Formats: sequence, C-alpha cells, structure tokens
Amino acid sequence: MTKATEEAGPQALEGIRVIDIATVLGAPVAATLLAEFGAEVIKVEEPKTGDLLRQFGAQKNGVPLAWLQEARNKKSVTLDLRHPEGQKLLQRLLKDADVLVENFRPGTLDKWDLGREALKAINPRLVVLRISGYGQTGPYAHKGAFDRVASAFAGLTGSSGYADRPPVRQSFALADFLAASYGAFAVMMALYHRDVHGGPGQEIDLALYDPILRSSESMLTIYQQLGQIRGRTGNRNPGVVPAGQYATRDGRFVVAHAGTDALWAKLSRLIGGAALDPAFKSAEGRRQAGDKVEALVEQWCLGHDAAELITKLEAAGIPAARLNDAKDLIQDPHIRARNLVEWDDARLGRVAMVDVVPKLSATPGRMRWAGPDKGAHNAEIWSRLGLDAAEIARLKDQGII
Repeated sequence: MTKATEEAGPQALEGIRVIDIATVLGAPVAATLLAEFGAEVIKVEEPKTGDLLRQFGAQKNGVPLAWLQEARNKKSVTLDLRHPEGQKLLQRLLKDADVLVENFRPGTLDKWDLGREALKAINPRLVVLRISGYGQTGPYAHKGAFDRVASAFAGLTGSSGYADRPPVRQSFALADFLAASYGAFAVMMALYHRDVHGGPGQEIDLALYDPILRSSESMLTIYQQLGQIRGRTGNRNPGVVPAGQYATRDGRFVVAHAGTDALWAKLSRLIGGAALDPAFKSAEGRRQAGDKVEALVEQWCLGHDAAELITKLEAAGIPAARLNDAKDLIQDPHIRARNLVEWDDARLGRVAMVDVVPKLSATPGRMRWAGPDKGAHNAEIWSRLGLDAAEIARLKDQGII
C-alpha cells in the first residue's frame, strides 16, 4: 500500500481546467479521472443538497465514504444554477475553462441560457461533455436514467443470472463507470484535436447506456445474422468450455479458465480419467459436451481446498483466482502493493481507497486529496473571479452559493 503525497513531478493534464456541474456518478467520475492526472477540476454543487452522491451509500461520522474516492482531487464550490446570478457566475467560470462536464436532461442548459450557441459565444475553445440517460438525440432523449436503468435498457441485466430465475443486477455500477471512462477518453480526443490540429471546441454526446451496449460483444450481430437471443446462462459462458467458478472442499470458490485447446490439455492431464476423452480435445467438442465437461471440472475441484487448487492450476499454467470479497482484497499482497493508496483525512483519519489507474511511467496520476466538504473551495474560486469577502458573504446569505 502506498501513501499519497504531494510529490513533485509533472502530470499529463496540468494546465487543463474542468468545470464539473454534473451530479451522482458517471459524468462526475469522468471529471475525477481527469483530476487524477493533474487537471484542475472545479466541482459545482447545489448549495443546499450538494452532489446527490453525498446522499448515497455508507457514511461514517456524517462523511459519505463513496465521495472520498469518487470526488478526490476536486475543488468544491456551491452555486445555484437555477438563479440568474448563479448562471452568470458559471459563465464567468467557463470563460477560461477547457472542459465543461454536465449530465442534465437535454434542453436543461438551454433553459438557463447555457445552450450550445451560448457556450460557443462564451468560450469557442470549450469542450463540453454531455452524459445523459439516452443521449442528446433519438426518441428517448427526453428520458432520464440511472445506472440500473441504463444496464437494463442495454441488455446487460436481461442476460445476467440463471435461466430459471429472474435476471440479476450486476454488483457494481458498470454503466456509470464505463460512461466515466468513455467520457474521459472522448474529452482527451477533443482536446487533442483542438490543441494539436487547431480545431475548435466541440460537444461530446454520450448516453449512459452507450458503453454498456458497446461492451455487449457480438450480441446484436449474432441476433441479426442467426436470430439467436443471448439468454441467461448463470456462471457459464456457452462459447468457452470449461471456464467458470467452482466450489472447493473448504467452502470457497475458485475461478478457472481452460477454454483453449492448449489449456484444456493441461487441465485434462491434472484431472485424468474421463477428462481425457478425445472428444473433448477440440473447443467445438467441449462446447457440444459442455455439461459433461463442466461436471468433470466441478467434481475435481470439490476434492481440493481453494489454496491447494489454485497452486495446482497455476503450476500447470492455467489462469485461476479465488473469488475475492472486500476483506480478501484489502489483505491481498498484490492489491496492497499495486492498487491501494492511503490518505490521512482530517475527518476520518487514515483512509484506504483504490489507487489511480492506469499507471503512466513519466506522468503518473496521483491522489492529492480526498473528496472535499461541500463548498470547501468557495473562497479560493470565487475570489479568483474578483469577488471580495463581502460579495461572497452576500451570495451565500441569498443561497446563490
């Protein structure tokens, strides 16, 4: 585990300024990813409630724990965007910004005099990332969505779980985090085009469900070509045999993948007996006899404890891992060496969270501070616009900031 520091050294996005007026997860995390690599991200929050992410999930001492990681490295200011004076302050913030991140329903910014043409007039170099439930175009553009809705719409939920049981929601907010990753990627392409090729600022239209749909493998093509609908297959991948999670003698589960012919040859030698059937040598043969092959692997795995099983599989060159929970992960030596970062937080003391990914050799991202209290940077940011203490106090008293 590494300790976060204010270590010297360049970051890839130093000098890039991002204004984040989004809320909850997908779009705000896109801004967080940029902040992790050095962008100055000014997080604009509603004065009373703040970002809705502050209301979700576990808390300790009144501090929302998800906020610590997902809003790290951001500067928080408060601003009522529904108030004309608040809208004018945002326009002033945008004049020297590089990126605006928003996730309101299409048309909302137009009502606040912050539509496409207005933003171009304020700052023609501005890159605007718009993440909405169903995108800026199409018959569903007016609808809102959250992660669960987006996952259902894009086909992920309907194809998850066992065929004889109701569909199962994935454990993590994949739609949100995939949208964050695609959004940050799109921002970098737009900035590259602007700064390297002399292009203008531009708008990025990303629906929350888009990345999930893009991750659906060849599901749509298979249906269009063969008429086959991808259904729920539990923990089995019908196209790759054997590959699954297998119960062990000590009550744990181990995931193993021996779906290629070379890997199956190694596993069949370990198992012996019926697993050596020549009909199973080819991938197609194993797919045709999927139930039999999986049953052989399941029975063999049940004869071993998890640690012993992983040792045997890895010694044979077969990829395998124990099914980990949060306790397993935070104690795992590889995770501790590579993926955890610690931060001394004034509110909670020592806090561990997932470190920045990916890892760049020359301009690494880093943790600089945990998600801040609401409005923690009001004085810094609003005084930067020329507001004095009396004006900032007036705006606060009137609920504008």
